[in-house]
Amino acid sequence: MHADLSPVIAATAQWLTRAFPAAGGALASALCEVQARQAVTVAAWLRYPTAMDAALLGMAGPGGSGRLDWVTGADAALGDDTDAHAWRTWVDEVVASWAACLLTDPELAARAVTALADGSHSTGSHAEFRRLTAPDDSDRKAAALLRHPDLLAPVAGLHQDQLLDRLNPGRTLIA
Repeated sequence: MHADLSPVIAATAQWLTRAFPAAGGALASALCEVQARQAVTVAAWLRYPTAMDAALLGMAGPGGSGRLDWVTGADAALGDDTDAHAWRTWVDEVVASWAACLLTDPELAARAVTALADGSHSTGSHAEFRRLTAPDDSDRKAAALLRHPDLLAPVAGLHQDQLLDRLNPGRTLIA
Protein backbone atom coordinates (compact mmCIF):
# COMPACT_ATOMS: atom_id res chain seq x y z
CA MET A 1 0.00 0.00 0.00
CA HIS A 2 1.03 3.58 -0.62
CA ALA A 3 1.30 5.32 2.78
CA ASP A 4 3.51 8.22 1.69
CA LEU A 5 1.93 11.65 1.45
CA SER A 6 4.89 13.22 -0.37
CA PRO A 7 3.26 13.22 -3.87
CA VAL A 8 0.18 15.00 -2.49
CA ILE A 9 2.28 17.44 -0.46
CA ALA A 10 4.55 18.24 -3.42
CA ALA A 11 1.71 18.68 -5.92
CA THR A 12 -0.49 20.72 -3.60
CA ALA A 13 2.40 23.00 -2.58
CA GLN A 14 3.28 23.44 -6.26
CA TRP A 15 -0.31 24.34 -7.05
CA LEU A 16 -0.36 26.96 -4.28
CA THR A 17 2.93 28.55 -5.38
CA ARG A 18 1.77 28.68 -9.00
CA ALA A 19 -1.61 30.13 -8.10
CA PHE A 20 -0.10 32.64 -5.65
CA PRO A 21 3.51 33.18 -6.81
CA ALA A 22 6.34 34.80 -4.90
CA ALA A 23 7.04 38.49 -5.19
CA GLY A 24 10.72 38.85 -6.04
CA GLY A 25 13.63 36.77 -7.22
CA ALA A 26 15.01 33.32 -6.47
CA LEU A 27 15.28 33.81 -2.69
CA ALA A 28 11.68 35.02 -2.50
CA SER A 29 10.56 32.01 -4.55
CA ALA A 30 12.39 29.66 -2.22
CA LEU A 31 10.91 31.31 0.89
CA CYS A 32 7.45 31.20 -0.64
CA GLU A 33 7.84 27.53 -1.54
CA VAL A 34 9.02 26.65 1.99
CA GLN A 35 5.98 28.35 3.50
CA ALA A 36 3.61 26.64 1.09
CA ARG A 37 5.23 23.26 1.74
CA GLN A 38 5.04 23.72 5.51
CA ALA A 39 1.37 24.71 5.35
CA VAL A 40 0.53 21.82 3.04
CA THR A 41 2.48 19.37 5.18
CA VAL A 42 0.61 20.39 8.34
CA ALA A 43 -2.71 20.29 6.47
CA ALA A 44 -1.98 16.86 4.96
CA TRP A 45 -0.85 15.41 8.28
CA LEU A 46 -4.04 16.71 9.92
CA ARG A 47 -6.23 15.44 7.10
CA TYR A 48 -4.54 12.02 6.94
CA PRO A 49 -3.30 11.46 10.51
CA THR A 50 -2.50 7.75 10.28
CA ALA A 51 -0.59 5.52 7.89
CA MET A 52 -3.91 3.84 7.04
CA ASP A 53 -5.46 7.18 6.08
CA ALA A 54 -2.47 7.94 3.85
CA ALA A 55 -2.64 4.47 2.30
CA LEU A 56 -6.33 4.91 1.52
CA LEU A 57 -5.56 8.25 -0.11
CA GLY A 58 -2.90 6.54 -2.22
CA MET A 59 -5.44 3.99 -3.41
CA ALA A 60 -8.35 6.39 -4.01
CA GLY A 61 -6.38 9.40 -5.19
CA PRO A 62 -6.69 12.98 -3.97
CA GLY A 63 -9.03 14.29 -6.67
CA GLY A 64 -6.91 16.83 -8.50
CA SER A 65 -6.90 20.59 -8.89
CA GLY A 66 -9.96 21.02 -11.12
CA ARG A 67 -12.21 22.82 -8.67
CA LEU A 68 -9.32 24.85 -7.26
CA ASP A 69 -8.36 25.93 -10.76
CA TRP A 70 -11.96 26.96 -11.41
CA VAL A 71 -12.30 28.88 -8.11
CA THR A 72 -9.08 30.84 -8.71
CA GLY A 73 -9.58 31.29 -12.45
CA ALA A 74 -6.50 29.24 -13.24
CA ASP A 75 -8.52 26.94 -15.48
CA ALA A 76 -8.68 29.69 -18.09
CA ALA A 77 -4.89 29.99 -18.10
CA LEU A 78 -4.53 26.23 -18.61
CA GLY A 79 -6.46 26.29 -21.85
CA ASP A 80 -6.87 22.95 -23.57
CA ASP A 81 -3.45 21.66 -22.49
CA THR A 82 -4.45 20.26 -19.08
CA ASP A 83 -2.70 16.94 -19.86
CA ALA A 84 0.67 18.72 -19.81
CA HIS A 85 0.44 18.98 -16.04
CA ALA A 86 -0.13 15.42 -14.77
CA TRP A 87 1.05 16.51 -11.32
CA ARG A 88 -2.26 18.38 -10.94
CA THR A 89 -4.02 15.04 -10.42
CA TRP A 90 -2.13 14.70 -7.12
CA VAL A 91 -3.43 18.02 -5.74
CA ASP A 92 -5.76 17.53 -2.79
CA GLU A 93 -8.47 20.20 -2.66
CA VAL A 94 -9.12 19.84 1.07
CA VAL A 95 -5.41 19.98 1.89
CA ALA A 96 -5.01 23.09 -0.29
CA SER A 97 -7.98 24.74 1.41
CA TRP A 98 -6.68 23.91 4.89
CA ALA A 99 -3.20 25.13 3.93
CA ALA A 100 -4.72 28.41 2.71
CA CYS A 101 -6.44 28.81 6.09
CA LEU A 102 -3.14 28.19 7.89
CA LEU A 103 -1.20 30.60 5.68
CA THR A 104 -3.59 33.45 6.41
CA ASP A 105 -3.83 32.91 10.18
CA PRO A 106 -0.59 32.24 12.13
CA GLU A 107 -2.54 31.56 15.35
CA LEU A 108 -4.62 28.91 13.60
CA ALA A 109 -1.40 27.52 12.13
CA ALA A 110 0.13 27.26 15.61
CA ARG A 111 -2.96 25.42 16.86
CA ALA A 112 -2.75 23.08 13.89
CA VAL A 113 0.91 22.29 14.53
CA THR A 114 0.07 21.58 18.17
CA ALA A 115 -2.71 19.25 17.04
CA LEU A 116 -0.20 17.18 15.05
CA ALA A 117 0.81 15.54 18.30
CA ASP A 118 -2.40 13.50 17.98
CA GLY A 119 -1.28 11.93 14.68
CA SER A 120 1.48 9.54 13.71
CA HIS A 121 3.40 11.82 11.34
CA SER A 122 5.17 14.21 13.66
CA THR A 123 5.81 15.24 17.21
CA GLY A 124 4.14 18.53 16.36
CA SER A 125 7.28 20.55 16.96
CA HIS A 126 6.71 24.24 16.35
CA ALA A 127 10.38 24.68 15.36
CA GLU A 128 10.05 22.60 12.21
CA PHE A 129 7.19 24.84 11.03
CA ARG A 130 8.57 28.24 12.07
CA ARG A 131 8.10 29.89 8.68
CA LEU A 132 4.42 28.94 8.82
CA THR A 133 3.66 29.75 12.45
CA ALA A 134 6.00 32.71 13.03
CA PRO A 135 6.88 34.24 9.67
CA ASP A 136 9.37 37.10 9.76
CA ASP A 137 9.29 40.16 7.53
CA SER A 138 11.23 38.46 4.71
CA ASP A 139 8.83 35.50 4.79
CA ARG A 140 5.79 37.76 4.64
CA LYS A 141 7.27 39.90 1.88
CA ALA A 142 8.25 36.87 -0.24
CA ALA A 143 4.84 35.26 0.15
CA ALA A 144 2.70 38.39 0.01
CA LEU A 145 0.22 36.80 -2.42
CA LEU A 146 0.38 33.37 -0.76
CA ARG A 147 -0.54 34.86 2.63
CA HIS A 148 -3.05 37.47 1.46
CA PRO A 149 -6.38 36.69 3.19
CA ASP A 150 -8.54 38.26 0.48
CA LEU A 151 -6.80 36.41 -2.33
CA LEU A 152 -6.87 33.06 -0.53
CA ALA A 153 -10.44 33.44 0.76
CA PRO A 154 -12.09 31.50 -2.11
CA VAL A 155 -9.72 28.56 -1.57
CA ALA A 156 -9.71 28.74 2.24
CA GLY A 157 -13.49 28.95 2.37
CA LEU A 158 -13.99 25.67 0.54
CA HIS A 159 -13.20 23.48 3.55
CA GLN A 160 -12.47 25.86 6.43
CA ASP A 161 -15.30 24.46 8.56
CA GLN A 162 -13.82 20.97 8.33
CA LEU A 163 -10.46 22.28 9.54
CA LEU A 164 -12.08 24.09 12.45
CA ASP A 165 -14.00 20.91 13.32
CA ARG A 166 -10.75 18.94 13.24
CA LEU A 167 -9.02 21.43 15.52
CA ASN A 168 -12.03 21.96 17.81
CA PRO A 169 -13.95 18.68 18.00
CA GLY A 170 -17.35 19.05 19.61
CA ARG A 171 -17.30 22.85 19.53
CA THR A 172 -20.59 24.68 19.69
CA LEU A 173 -21.35 27.43 17.22
CA ILE A 174 -22.82 30.67 18.45
CA ALA A 175 -25.03 32.33 15.87
